[in-house]
Amino acid sequence: MVPGTPYDSARVDALLTEKGVFARPDGQRIWRLKNGDVEVGLVRENGQVIATELRVPLSDKTELVREVVEEGAALATAAEARLIDPQLGRTLTANDSGSVADQFLRTARYAGEMMGVSEAVAASYAPPPEVLPSSVKYFVAIVGGLIFLYVLVTSLMEKLGG
Repeated sequence: MVPGTPYDSARVDALLTEKGVFARPDGQRIWRLKNGDVEVGLVRENGQVIATELRVPLSDKTELVREVVEEGAALATAAEARLIDPQLGRTLTANDSGSVADQFLRTARYAGEMMGVSEAVAASYAPPPEVLPSSVKYFVAIVGGLIFLYVLVTSLMEKLGG
């Protein structure tokens, strides 16, 4: 938790093992959550482990990212460590799952549109946001219809002589 103190990867690894993290035959560690699998890796600097990395595959769905932030924040609290999002550049809590999910979706859209990343292509085709809610559209249509009827009846009355 305190910046500058050595990272205790053994403590985090023990908690991850309790959460059911397992190693595949290729050596990659996987954390199975309700909404999908998360890859667990180590970040090394000058041969020293400085962090545990949680990698979520790019997609057009944000449920897994939200779950990772919430579970990761609980894990970090239990390990007396910090959960950091490098894209947002700050320490996260479970309440930050929405802002992380929004940033994740923007990244996935960019990767799908500009980089052609196959996993993220669906995110680049998200429907545009609705400009007006349906209830406002219906209200405008009704008011427009009433104005049209008023103008029509008024012009017919004038032509018929009153």
